[in-house]
Amino acid sequence: MQVRMLSALWAGKITVKLARLAGGKGSSFPGKVALYLFPQALEAWAQKLNSRIIVVTGTNGKTTTNNMLASIFSSLGYRVLTNREGANLASGLASAFIRSASWKGNLSCDWALLEVDEAAFSKVTAHLKPAVVVVTNFFRDQLDRYGELDRTVSLVKEALSQLPPTKLVLNADDPLVVKLADTSHPVLFYGIGVPVRAGKEEESCREARFCPYCGRELQYQYYHYSQLGAYYCPGCGFARPPTQVEALAVRILDGHVSCQVRVGDQVVDCELPTLGFYNVYNALAVFGVGMWLGLSPEVIARELGRYVPATGRLQRFVHRGRPVYLNLVKNPAGFNETLRLLSMSSETKDVFIALNDNEADGRDVSWIWDVDLENLLPRSTVLSFVCSGRRAADMAVRLRYAGVPLGKIEVLPRLEDGVRTTLGGRGKSVYFLATYSALWPVEKLLRRYGKEERDADRLPSLS
Repeated sequence: MQVRMLSALWAGKITVKLARLAGGKGSSFPGKVALYLFPQALEAWAQKLNSRIIVVTGTNGKTTTNNMLASIFSSLGYRVLTNREGANLASGLASAFIRSASWKGNLSCDWALLEVDEAAFSKVTAHLKPAVVVVTNFFRDQLDRYGELDRTVSLVKEALSQLPPTKLVLNADDPLVVKLADTSHPVLFYGIGVPVRAGKEEESCREARFCPYCGRELQYQYYHYSQLGAYYCPGCGFARPPTQVEALAVRILDGHVSCQVRVGDQVVDCELPTLGFYNVYNALAVFGVGMWLGLSPEVIARELGRYVPATGRLQRFVHRGRPVYLNLVKNPAGFNETLRLLSMSSETKDVFIALNDNEADGRDVSWIWDVDLENLLPRSTVLSFVCSGRRAADMAVRLRYAGVPLGKIEVLPRLEDGVRTTLGGRGKSVYFLATYSALWPVEKLLRRYGKEERDADRLPSLS
């Protein structure tokens, strides 16, 4: 067994080097090679950590939450193993272990912090046996791959029930996530305890209209976006549970967010130099993990203010003096929040949307019709839309049905043509929105044409 493990490790390490020489990142394929040679590799490496593993899963917010945790743990002096690039299937996790291991198979880390795809959660966690599991939310995502949302929730719940004692950090504002508390594990809930947004929430992509126990339609005292909010069932009494970590006050100024957070009996102020209301949830999940592990809330708040985002999580560049933002969009809930972010700015802007249908994106792109473009699109401030990628024409049709004038839409399927044209626009800022398989190529092009600002606005994201 030791010989097979080392052979798989060496093959993986060599593949990492070859991938980087070829201009890749080696974030997934090396792990695929290692697991082919030794399918038990994940379990063998995880055993070396003696359960010092934290897993983050859910539809949106995995990458940002996990990378926030990695940043904080590193600042506290822990040696961290993590899949920072967001490669969250078994092959991506194996690649993270390969990069951290020595050629002799020793792991130079104190904690493994791993985001795990919700569809792969049941297979992966059986090998990892994590000490803490964070579940962010559940939204419709790649229906051709995941199937119905209820099935995904059920698979995660079943996998949790089969784990040895594990601490859970669950989003109290999502009724689908709260269902997972029915397992025998100790649970810590986090959520936003006050209404933040005025006006009526769009209902087009609310995932959990009905009580998961009795089937009655859920009622809301207030909601934040999609199905997240303070819900209750008038039939059986199911309701948002009491929280141990809660945002007591949330302030949004020009898209940037600050909040007051209660962690147990302690209250701290947290300034998030980020764009996007949804980042409050990512931060609260981090406070939840910290509470389980006894980390100082003040230290967590301080380090969150220093966080630098991963690729495509509202990553900021500069091109000819203009701010340029790159963000991943992959499902209706996330796309809607990105549109809200665009609406907060009154300055003119050019928008690029790359829509692909590769395996990593999901073959079915019909989800774009569930995005609330009709109500959320900032029509007056967007000067141009450039549609790119394999399904650029589909995106252009969706924009036309949302009422965008034909003269504002340009279809350029080739990514390089689309990026160059968008950067040549007249807006005061530029937004690049891309599905997963288009994200890295677009980022590479933006690095070529512009300069990334690592220390200006640090911008974590929903995904």
